[in-house]
Amino acid sequence: MTPPSPAPTPPAPASLTARLNAPARFLLGLGVLMAFAALGQALVGALHLPLPGSVVGMALLWAALGTGLVRLHWIADAADGLLGILGLLFVPATVGFLQFLGAGAAWGLWLLVMTAALLLGAGVAGLLASRLLRPEGSPDHPERP
Repeated sequence: MTPPSPAPTPPAPASLTARLNAPARFLLGLGVLMAFAALGQALVGALHLPLPGSVVGMALLWAALGTGLVRLHWIADAADGLLGILGLLFVPATVGFLQFLGAGAAWGLWLLVMTAALLLGAGVAGLLASRLLRPEGSPDHPERP
């Protein structure tokens, strides 16, 4: 006869954030996201870092999520909402870009040189990788002495 199995442990009560209504969860998540963005801006300003503050804020948020200091479900609703309107958030940047489109004509040669260099570098890297990663049994594999 097998011994009786222990009684299952009751599930943990839902977290406080799970019990909030949807608008409150959205505002909480938006507040956390904005706090990390502001923290990144403050650190960049105080330490005179040559990085955008929003990038530093996102790196701090990533570290906080990785260490468990911030839980994903705290920011999920706000992040999903912002991703839903992401295209709309690019409108001001696009309008600003279009205002300076005339300056692009002066940069034409520079842009052409940079594009050619990028394509040349990527092509050389691709050829080098394809030659180095060929299986040893293939007919065109370089033999080692």
